[in-house]
Amino acid sequence: MNVLLVDDEPLELEQLEYLIHPLFPYWNLYKASDSSQAAAVSQKVKIHLAFLDINLPGKSGLELGEELRQHNQDMEFIIVTAYQNFHYAKQSIRLGVVDYMTKPVIQSELVDILSKYRNKMPQSKYSHVIHDALTIIHEKYADKLALADLAAEVHINPTYLSRRFHDEVGVSFSEYLMQYRIQISKKYLIAHPEWSISTVSEKSGFNSQHYFCTIFRKSTNQTPKEFREKEK
Repeated sequence: MNVLLVDDEPLELEQLEYLIHPLFPYWNLYKASDSSQAAAVSQKVKIHLAFLDINLPGKSGLELGEELRQHNQDMEFIIVTAYQNFHYAKQSIRLGVVDYMTKPVIQSELVDILSKYRNKMPQSKYSHVIHDALTIIHEKYADKLALADLAAEVHINPTYLSRRFHDEVGVSFSEYLMQYRIQISKKYLIAHPEWSISTVSEKSGFNSQHYFCTIFRKSTNQTPKEFREKEK
């Protein structure tokens, strides 16, 4: 399932990702800090569930939700807010929001809310083949992992796996692998401040530090060093 996290506070985004990923490791988490980034993500992949902070720069989270709903009527929304305001509640009802979370996010509240979405959304359940493929990616992301290698391990044709992977996961195998490696590299950058950028790159599965830095900056709008310094 593709899940969009929208908040203009980087630490809030990181916390949501940190809490959600262990509970649902096969969900694809996309992050955006404003409405324009969120809209760009939703145009590239089909988002099934979006966490929207109400207080965003430019458009509010509710206005963003209305915009996203125009392009995807099936998208579900969870409002994340530090505010309790009747006007917001009325807008939320009109948008079809049925779940709210207050800041700071409490893990038990998040677990309770997401358990309801797991029951409501069969899209979160992958086929056996894709489940096995994702498990292998999560175990062997640091290796040289090609589509043909993955197909051989799950005993199906590479072309069929490629099509099936995109249909179920929402992105291609190569894009998912790259996104997963970037997520792993973020954890390494924070958890191992003694590691050089080259070491983080290698342990995350990138065979070139230059390529890693290029992809990291494209994904986060920061260099790995800037990300590490900001998260200290």
